[in-house]
Amino acid sequence: MKKKLLSIALGAAMVASMLAGCGSNASTTAPAASTPAPAETKAEAPAEPASSEAAADTAQASTEITGKIYLVSKGFQHQFWQAVLQGANEAAAEYGVEIDFQGPDTESDIAQQVQMLNNAFNNNPPAIGLAALDTEACLDTIKEIQKAGIPIIGFDSGVPGAPEGAIVANAATDNYKAGELAADETYKLIKDKVASATGTVRIGVMNQEANSESIVQRGTGFVDKMKFLLEADGKTVSVEGHDKWANKVDGADVIIDVAVPASVSADLSSVDAQNLLNKPDTICIYGSNQFSGEGLINGDANIGKLGKEVVGVAFDSGVLIKTAVREGKLAGAVTQDPLQIGYKTVELCVKAIKGEPVSDVDTGCQWYTAENMDDPKVAPNLYD
Repeated sequence: MKKKLLSIALGAAMVASMLAGCGSNASTTAPAASTPAPAETKAEAPAEPASSEAAADTAQASTEITGKIYLVSKGFQHQFWQAVLQGANEAAAEYGVEIDFQGPDTESDIAQQVQMLNNAFNNNPPAIGLAALDTEACLDTIKEIQKAGIPIIGFDSGVPGAPEGAIVANAATDNYKAGELAADETYKLIKDKVASATGTVRIGVMNQEANSESIVQRGTGFVDKMKFLLEADGKTVSVEGHDKWANKVDGADVIIDVAVPASVSADLSSVDAQNLLNKPDTICIYGSNQFSGEGLINGDANIGKLGKEVVGVAFDSGVLIKTAVREGKLAGAVTQDPLQIGYKTVELCVKAIKGEPVSDVDTGCQWYTAENMDDPKVAPNLYD
């Protein structure tokens, strides 16, 4: 009798063991074997969600990305673009894709960028990231890419004026808002000087060029917001210096003087800075990107007015600008998040390739000064 009972017990244990094994396959929660009743309930209830997750994983695994994702930037030499490349590489490693990051020698080499875009298209990539120097120059290739069904992700300045539907999403700073932020912070620094002025005062704006959407919007955001703030305080404002922004008013209290070099040249940018610094009514100068900010600093090297007679403000980061902010030559600067620009561009490319919904991403900006540039929330965005 004891042997018979022992056989029954062993048989029951084997059945229980088999049932427990089935339960662990149906659910990722293995422990319930020691309490049979809950284990039986868990094996039945979550069976459908676990199956759905498995199906989703299988579907994702089946969407393999073959071929390189090409990113055609506006430049390659600037530290900003190297930081964008770093972020892109981080995303590529995380998503398990291969990228080819390219950019012209300078941001005035439009024809070189067009050739790079053509080369990218000829390699039949699954997706292309593009920060266009001149959309019109790229237009024919963009149309061919669109016709081939290859998704284009705009980044940094994006691809303004592209055919409808050609650019499926953008990963970029809202440059107009960033320019407004620069104006807001700058006005706090010069408001008292403007209010107490007995004559005309001048605010310089240095723009690298007048074609790229990002540069134009940073300049326009600054000019528009500064004009608004000045007029709100009862001042008349004249915008001069370049036809793109000109709104001249005779006898104005404040002149916003926009300087754009004839070509993207460090020497010409420094000359623009010197011309503005040497005007006796200049109280402030804003450089709307890394190139212009560095031109402002270099232009002041033999003049020495920044941080003393003239408030200097810049955009972007880099060793020269960060050092000038830390030393007080520049009162502050606005920084983008270039790592996020590169990262989000690749991420959006991956999603677009897989047929997932994508939309524009604002990668953000921050105002930094000598007081907050080492803050953990700011420091990661201050690339070298």
